[in-house]
Amino acid sequence: MTTQTQNPNALLPESQRGPAERLLDLVLGGSAHLWHNRPGLDVNGTWYAAAHATPFQRDKGRPVKPGLFVPAAVKLYRQLLDIYRLNAELMAHFASYALTQTDWRDLKVATCALMLVQEHAGQPVRDEQGGVAFHDDDWRAIGEAMVLHYERKSTRMLTPKAVLRVAELLEHPEIARLNREAGFGDPASRKAPLGRWKRVASKWLAAREANMPMLQGLVKAGYKETLKKLARKAGYKPRAQGFFEVLGWKQKQSAQGHREVGLNGLTLVKRERFDGLSEAEICEWIDLERLSYKEVVGRLPKDVGLTPAIMAALLPSLSDRDLRLMTPTLEELGLLTDPAIRARWEKAVHTATDQRALNIAKNVRSAVLRRKLEEASDNAARQAVAEATAETDVRVMFLIDKSGSMEGAIESSKEALSRILAGFPMDKLHIAAFDTLGTVLRPKAANRIAVQHMLAGLRASGGTAHASALYALHRDGVRVPEDAKLVVIVVGDEAGEAGDQFARAFRDLRIPVSAMALLVSVAHARGSTVRSCAAQLRVPFSEVNVDQFEDPYQVTRVLKALMDAPTLPGTAQSGWVERVMRTPLLKVA
Repeated sequence: MTTQTQNPNALLPESQRGPAERLLDLVLGGSAHLWHNRPGLDVNGTWYAAAHATPFQRDKGRPVKPGLFVPAAVKLYRQLLDIYRLNAELMAHFASYALTQTDWRDLKVATCALMLVQEHAGQPVRDEQGGVAFHDDDWRAIGEAMVLHYERKSTRMLTPKAVLRVAELLEHPEIARLNREAGFGDPASRKAPLGRWKRVASKWLAAREANMPMLQGLVKAGYKETLKKLARKAGYKPRAQGFFEVLGWKQKQSAQGHREVGLNGLTLVKRERFDGLSEAEICEWIDLERLSYKEVVGRLPKDVGLTPAIMAALLPSLSDRDLRLMTPTLEELGLLTDPAIRARWEKAVHTATDQRALNIAKNVRSAVLRRKLEEASDNAARQAVAEATAETDVRVMFLIDKSGSMEGAIESSKEALSRILAGFPMDKLHIAAFDTLGTVLRPKAANRIAVQHMLAGLRASGGTAHASALYALHRDGVRVPEDAKLVVIVVGDEAGEAGDQFARAFRDLRIPVSAMALLVSVAHARGSTVRSCAAQLRVPFSEVNVDQFEDPYQVTRVLKALMDAPTLPGTAQSGWVERVMRTPLLKVA
């Protein structure tokens, strides 16, 4: 599964692509997750869940334990390093963007790790007389600010687990090797370069110790052992023994006798099991202590288990995302028949920011609930498009290749389109399929089911003429307002007429194009029609493999990047990259 983002002015080789192209390529083609909490298989550098592997994957794959998937981590970190070497300021803005504008947890960890160890650390630059002329940029402060950034009840900050993973990533031998090769650490040292991680992790822990309710909240959320690991790895020295008490962490004197805090009179907070308590008593404890789902589920007696009453008592502690993920459990317990619980669940469906609900829908029995979860997928796509187009009037043309060369690939195209088309306002969306003849398509409604119905009849056959789709839309009365920006997205293998012919059709029909994209779906051979057309029109071009849309988190990321049209006509720069550069740099408070 590979993607490439090309410079529209020329089909540049890899070595000549600039930092902006590489950054867009990373986002459009970087769906791989770095950490997995279940056993997997490594099949040529791609992770697959061992429990759901195909016979081919079991035969060719190498078993990997839960935890960091090294091939994906090395690939992502190397991509970030390449961008950093070409433009350190772009990487600083991208790190700030990744934390505050995305929900991509592994990307936040990787960019934070890089910023904490990279070489721009505010060093003094001396003049010829040896005096300090000025100080270098301190991009390491961006990494510090990423760790310390705090927004109450926000998902756009680093969790305790993420702060710990920054160090775990930097300590891995392969990542340490990349950092040494980049000049970020002593090449002779056996220790992995950690940059400012220990210092900022200690600051992070000190802030939580100074705010004891915040520390207690993290323990309730299930981070107790993570906090202990953080303190050990950072060498953190608590100011008072209350830190150890909240964590239930018994202390003993070190061999060197250095410890001064937490050795005497500790009153450890322990989380006892609920054995011997009735269902009503457990519910009272949950309400009294405001316990979370993670705190309770492992302490329930076997003869009681998770009952409807206990689950109902835990609902206030669950986020909207938790509610969506736990739909099968709520259905099994019969809680979704309660009007108040059902109303809150439907609100959670409406606020979805990823398409994971499509996977959850496979595990529910009710057809009504399944349709509601599919709505969550549509809502996530709509929100992504709305965010990306908030600043300008963007119109979209989807041109779908159904020629004979698409035999074997048309079905994957349909699946990808069913995940994304419902995200677009129908009055700003124009769709046409083409072989040698263009056909205008219209969904009956703005949802996944309607899109699937619209695409069901498409069959691969005939020749390939991309321009025929444009002529069909033009005959149908489609016009783009002068003050709007048009993004043209072609789905197929771009094996058709010459790019200049396709570009001539846009000019002849006076269709102003602001950006072009290709959703690559190849069954046989790959052409270059769309890339060449973008080069002729001198507009930004990007591409993404349709397989990327199998990742429920990647769909919204790709939509945001594809829909950011350029701010100036005739520019070859992606508007999404411009948005990244406009992101204010994070600062340590």
